[in-house]
Amino acid sequence: MSSLLLINGPNLNLLGSREPDVYGATRLPEIEARAGELASELGHQLVSFQSNAEHELIDRVQQAAGDGVDFIILNPGAFTHTSIALRDALLAVAIPFIELHLSNTFAREAFRHKSYFSDIATSCLFGFGHFGYELAVRAANNYLARGEGA
Repeated sequence: MSSLLLINGPNLNLLGSREPDVYGATRLPEIEARAGELASELGHQLVSFQSNAEHELIDRVQQAAGDGVDFIILNPGAFTHTSIALRDALLAVAIPFIELHLSNTFAREAFRHKSYFSDIATSCLFGFGHFGYELAVRAANNYLARGEGA
């Protein structure tokens, strides 16, 4: 059994009510529950964490190394475009991760086109809505089972 960590960044706690035309109507607890169920079906344990605070996300990434986390699924939210510190934490722990976004950030405002994570991620998923979380769990499973890129 592998250990997966799902990290959600700022404002994702508002899913379901925040701009549903962009992010959908499904709430974060529902998304996390489905991702956890799927991970269990595939033989893994998934732990979810959400914070609006950059330092808490960094602390959780650093803690992941000590916890024996095998793979991270990361939706950094707006920190995608601003957080060199979170990027550095991911590089420091060297745990493979998928960068995940509900919306297609490349079809939105120009400032959302730059990610500090895409070039160091195992793979990236953009614009699949809440279904992207299921795709990410399946991709993590594939990566762990085959030892290849997700």
